[in-house]
Amino acid sequence: MPFPAKLFLALGSVSAMLVVVLGAFGAHALRARIPAELMASYQTGILYHLFHALGLLAVGLIAAHLPASGLVRAAGWLMLVGTVLFSGSLYVLAISGVRALGAVTPFGGFAFIAAWLLLAVALFRS
Repeated sequence: MPFPAKLFLALGSVSAMLVVVLGAFGAHALRARIPAELMASYQTGILYHLFHALGLLAVGLIAAHLPASGLVRAAGWLMLVGTVLFSGSLYVLAISGVRALGAVTPFGGFAFIAAWLLLAVALFRS
């Protein structure tokens, strides 16, 4: 299996594991400690994190078939960056209550959008 495929499959697997850990942390440690509005932000982070962990796995599978595609690799990195910026900022916002962190979230959302677009273009070109 080509290295990019292995890399994105491993990143997707670790990301999915983190979703489970962070979801359990939210459900068991945070639910009673933070306001419902912040818990909703945390859960939004979990939801998008889950989708993009699966997206990283898809990138890995596609990279196995298109190992030379720079667009596929770029899509994978953008999904990873988007997860850190989007979900990460929502996690920290929910835990800290620092609302200024919400300014980072749209950059992660843009990374997600760009990742899916690049993946579609890569598949269309293949």
